[in-house]
Amino acid sequence: MNEDGTRNMELLDKKATVVGLARTGEAVAEFLHGHGARVTVVDQLGEEQLGERAAKMHRMGIALELGPHREALFLESDLIVLSPGVPHALGALHGARQRGVPIIGEVELASLFIREPIVAVTGTNGKTTTTSLVGAMLDASGLKTFVGGNIGTPLILYATLGEKADVVVAEISSFQLDTAQGFHPQVAVLLNITEDHLDRYPGFAAYAYSKARLFMNQGASDVAVLNGADPAVRDAVASVNSRCLYFSGRRPQERGADIGAGSIAFVVGGGQDFSLDTGLCRLRGLHNLENMAAAALAAFSAGATPEGIRKAAASFEPMSHRVEHVATVRGVQYYNDSKATNVDAVRRALESFEAPVVLIMGGRDKGADFAALAGTMSRKVRRLIVMGEARGAIMRALSHLGIAREARDMEDAVQKAQGVAHPGDVVLLSPACASFDRYRDYKERGLDFCRYVRNL
Repeated sequence: MNEDGTRNMELLDKKATVVGLARTGEAVAEFLHGHGARVTVVDQLGEEQLGERAAKMHRMGIALELGPHREALFLESDLIVLSPGVPHALGALHGARQRGVPIIGEVELASLFIREPIVAVTGTNGKTTTTSLVGAMLDASGLKTFVGGNIGTPLILYATLGEKADVVVAEISSFQLDTAQGFHPQVAVLLNITEDHLDRYPGFAAYAYSKARLFMNQGASDVAVLNGADPAVRDAVASVNSRCLYFSGRRPQERGADIGAGSIAFVVGGGQDFSLDTGLCRLRGLHNLENMAAAALAAFSAGATPEGIRKAAASFEPMSHRVEHVATVRGVQYYNDSKATNVDAVRRALESFEAPVVLIMGGRDKGADFAALAGTMSRKVRRLIVMGEARGAIMRALSHLGIAREARDMEDAVQKAQGVAHPGDVVLLSPACASFDRYRDYKERGLDFCRYVRNL
C-alpha cells in the first residue's frame, strides 16, 4: 500500500504470462511490457486467426505461445493475468494456483495503478447503458471522466494515460469480478441478477456470488447503488458494508430513487433531494428508467450536479444494438436488440412495446431457460422466428404457444418476419443467446440484421 492509500505492484523483470490475445489481452501485454516485465502471451488460436495482434506482439518482442496451454509455463510465472473470456477455473492453472502464483484479471491489474475514484457498474442487463449515462452525467456536471472497462476500452489503457480524469467509470462483468481481489470502487452499482452464463458457472448461486464481489472491498465511506426490487440483489448484498442507495424497490427507511409517472424523485438526504422529468428523455421502457435512476444516483455520489444529471438524461441517445430503431417498412417497425443475450433482456425489450411483436430469437445457447418467456410471449408476441444453434431448444420450450417457425439464417429470419408482420407491428431481433455460432460478436449480428432489413 502506498502512502496515499493506493496499491501498486512491482513489475520490473517479473515473468508475466497473459492468457488470451483478444483486445484486452493485447492491452495488458503492452502495459506489462512497458513496465519492464518479461511477458509471454498464450492463446489457443493460431497465428493466422490472431492476425495483426500476433504480428504486433512479435514486433514488440513479446513472446507468444499458441495452441494448447503448457502447465509448466504457468508454474514458472511470477504473475498470470487472465483475459475476461478465459475461465478463472481453467484446469491448466491448478498447479500455479497451488504454488501461490498470483492469478488476476485485467481490471484487478489496472486498479493497482489507478488513484482516481472509480464508479463501477455491473448486472446481468443494462450495464452499458448505465455506464454510459454515468459518464455523460459527470461530463455534463463539468467533471473530466474516463469511461471504459467491459464497455469497450480496457481499463488498463487508462492506467497508461498521462492525462488523468477526475472520475473513472467502468462497466464490469462477472468474468472480470471472478479474478478481482483488491478492486475497490468508491461507488458500485448492481443493476439486477438474472440467469445468464450458466454455461460457465455451476449454477445461479455461483453467478450471483460473482456479481456480489463488486462490493467486497467497500467500507462505510463508499456507496452501493442497488436494485431493491430484485430479491437476488438483496440476498447477494445482505452483508455489504457501504452506504446503500436503492434505485428501485426503495423501502420507507431507505434512501434512493422513486420512479413515478413522468418523473424520478431522488431521496438522498442532507437537504439535497432533487427530481428528474423523464418526459424529456429519449430512452424507452421501465428498464431504461431504472438504468437512468441508477446512473443518476451513482453520478450524484461521484460529484455530479442535479443540473448536469438532467441535461445528460435529456440528451442521451439509445445505445446501438439495444432496442435500436432500424427502419419502418410498409408500416412495420424494425428494432435491433442484438445485445439481448439472455432471457431477462428479451423480456425487458418485449415489455417496452405496446404493439404486437414478431420476435426473432436464437444463436448459441448459454444454458438459458427459454420456457421462462412463455408468459410474456403469450401477451406480447404475434409470431416467433427461431434460428441458430439454439433453435431446437427454443422450439422445444416454446412450440406449445403455436407461434414459432424456424429460419435457416438471418436473411431467412428477416424475410419470414416480414411475411407474417402486419402494418403497426414491431419486428424485433432479441436473441436471448450468444452470437458465436455464426458471428464474431453481438455487434456483427446486429449489423447483419440491419443490412437485411434495409434490403427489404
